[in-house]
Amino acid sequence: MAHDRNGSLNGTADPSKNPAYNQNDDTEDAPSDDELSTALTSIDQASTVSEIQACLANLTIQESKISSRLSALLASQDELSRELSRLDLIRAKLGTQVVAARGLSAGMLSSASSTASRISSAVKQLDIEQENVRQTLSFVEAVVELKTCVLGVSGSMGAAQDWETAANYLARAALVPDHILHSEFAEEMVPTSEEPEPPSKTLSNAAESLCGLFLREFDKAAKAGDREKATRYFKLFPLIGRSDTGLELYGGYVCRGVADRMRAVRGGKNDRPLFYASMLQSLFEYMAELVQNHTSLVEMHYGAGRMVKVIDKLQIEVDTQGGIVIDSFWEERNIQRKLSDIKSYAFSFLVQSFLATPSVSTATPRSSSPRPGTLGASRNSEDDSVDVKEIDSHLNEIAVMLSRWSLYSRFIARRCLPPPTEPPTSPSDSAPEAPLILPPVIKKSALSARIDAKLSTTFEIMTTFFFRRSVEKAFQLDELPPDLHLNPSRPLANTATPYITLSVDDVMYLVRNVLRRSLSTLSSTLVLKVISSVKRILEADYIGMMQRRMKHDSYPKSNNATSPPPDDKVVAFSVLTNNLDVSIDYVTRIVNTFVEPSEDGHANGHQQGGKEQGLESQFPFVGEAGSVKSALNSLVTGFTSRAGNLHDSAIEVIFNQVIRPRLRPLMSESFSGIEYMIREVDLNGSHQIEDESDGEGKGPNAVTTRFASGFHHLVFPLKRILTPNSYDKLLRMTASNVASLLAKRLWGLAGKINELGAIRLERDVSGVIGVVVREGKYGLREEFSKASEIVMILNMEEDEVAEILKKDSDAEEGRDAPGESVEWKLTREERRRARGLLRHEGR
Repeated sequence: MAHDRNGSLNGTADPSKNPAYNQNDDTEDAPSDDELSTALTSIDQASTVSEIQACLANLTIQESKISSRLSALLASQDELSRELSRLDLIRAKLGTQVVAARGLSAGMLSSASSTASRISSAVKQLDIEQENVRQTLSFVEAVVELKTCVLGVSGSMGAAQDWETAANYLARAALVPDHILHSEFAEEMVPTSEEPEPPSKTLSNAAESLCGLFLREFDKAAKAGDREKATRYFKLFPLIGRSDTGLELYGGYVCRGVADRMRAVRGGKNDRPLFYASMLQSLFEYMAELVQNHTSLVEMHYGAGRMVKVIDKLQIEVDTQGGIVIDSFWEERNIQRKLSDIKSYAFSFLVQSFLATPSVSTATPRSSSPRPGTLGASRNSEDDSVDVKEIDSHLNEIAVMLSRWSLYSRFIARRCLPPPTEPPTSPSDSAPEAPLILPPVIKKSALSARIDAKLSTTFEIMTTFFFRRSVEKAFQLDELPPDLHLNPSRPLANTATPYITLSVDDVMYLVRNVLRRSLSTLSSTLVLKVISSVKRILEADYIGMMQRRMKHDSYPKSNNATSPPPDDKVVAFSVLTNNLDVSIDYVTRIVNTFVEPSEDGHANGHQQGGKEQGLESQFPFVGEAGSVKSALNSLVTGFTSRAGNLHDSAIEVIFNQVIRPRLRPLMSESFSGIEYMIREVDLNGSHQIEDESDGEGKGPNAVTTRFASGFHHLVFPLKRILTPNSYDKLLRMTASNVASLLAKRLWGLAGKINELGAIRLERDVSGVIGVVVREGKYGLREEFSKASEIVMILNMEEDEVAEILKKDSDAEEGRDAPGESVEWKLTREERRRARGLLRHEGR
């Protein structure tokens, strides 16, 4: 080591191990042996002076690099020596510590380690011996307990005939593990001279004997009607390990009570409207009462959740008795024949209405009705082929039966829920209820299949027919409201607004009742089908009939181009337009009463604590409430879209056929004879006639007076008849057209306006706008933005106009301009054009 150290100090050590050398090697390009040999070879091969000089220069560079490296190495020699000395000192101290550690391990810890190992082995051996003793003691105690139970069973079943004690001994014996019961030690020690057989066989024979005895005694008590004695033996079956037998026997006992109850109920007369619904309700209520009263007894002696076994047995009897009720209802009410009549009904009135050519005259009015203007048509005797009142009665009865079945299914589903796994955190908190799912005992029951086949399907078919036939009947007996006319000077005698035909109230009443009755069944699958049928009938038949009557019966078309449409056509078309608007509102409100029930509403007939139940309480099973709510919203959306489109089209027809043809003549008549080239001399007599209001409207407000009179006679009759929403849409359409005509008239006054005339023009335009806005809402002023801006520019000062035009020019050339305070509706070109309408004096 000393030799290596001296060699390092003398510079003979490996230079690559020197940090300073390595650092210098990283920062400089050190010449390699290959470069040196290459340089020497180049000298040998040099043949000219220039090549020799180049080789010499290369060697000089390499020499300087080697010298630099050597200098750096010599400079780091002292630091390297100090580090090596420090390492020698540390090594010497470490050697001393190693020697001391070896002595400590050999002299002190080896004996302690041996002692600890011996103690640990002894403790483990002691634990094993203690565990063996405990197992042996437990085994012996179990055998003793087994022998006690065997002797106790034998003694109790002997002369004492104490069946409860014998059953308790059997229950105690059942707690002995099987490996002890069948062990050789138990088979050797337990048998006695009185009971020489192995304990397992002895206990099995005793259990079988007691089970047979309990069955006989329970059957005797059941036949004798001794409930106390029957309950006594029912409690003993779990003790002898025959829980399934006891539950099966108890279920049969309860089923006999259900059968006896239903035989007594069926003995009444079936002439009442809801007789079969009452029978089914009695069955379900009695079943629910049995489950409610017996659950605590069963779960106390048989364990939590074991009532499901009894429910399975009871459901078989419910299937039988419920099937008898449904079959009797089917036969006594002649449901099959009525379904055949429904399927064969052709709805001739609706079909012929869609296929018929436009009618020439109104149809026969409602019989014994004093109201004129009926829209229906005469019918043949096909209307009487199916008694709608009888169908309605059957639907009410089926709805009650379905609702009772749904409530019963919900009750059984809650009884079949598994017990909560986590207890409540505090006494005041209740355990969270698991999601309600239809249990297999209901889903697979024969009664469920029969209800779907004979009640649900029948309800859907009859409801669809009832609603469509009622819609057809409503249109047959439809009438227009009386005493409607378009004479603005004569008031309407009929003040019962909105003005709609009778069919709207009739059909919307039916929609409400059909949905209410369907929701009362509490069957989400059936409700979804009924909602789909109602939606289809409303969109196809109801709106289709409105559309057909608008197009063929009441279309406001004049006989020639110069005369307006007949008043009766306009009135009838306007009333049909109201029908659509009111129907949208009715359907929306009806559905909202079911989706968002009010505190004191009575939409679906199921109240709870004074508050109408919502969809979540009516349909508690997973996903049902959401699907029903979505279907109801879809009904509103689809009907609103279809009826709204037809309503908007009807407003356009009224505007195009009644309003538009009279707007242009009205505008021309209002501005007739008005000049806007006014001289100052013409103003001398203006104050004299300013307050005049002759019948011809020749004063300074002549335009406003003429337009107001004509516009009032044009829109006021329709305003009195149309609903506010319909009139607002019509007036906005009218205002847009008036604004367009007014703007065209202003553009046509190019060169016919001077400064004084512009003032009068602004007053006239403001008067026309005020007349239109006064008939509706203030927002209609937006339609006249362009006309207002034209007259505003006409009345601006020259410097204001110049500034506006300068901003327009700067914007067109791409230069930044300060923000404008006015948001113009006119384009830049239209603003220049508007100012060009003005004719300056002297030009």
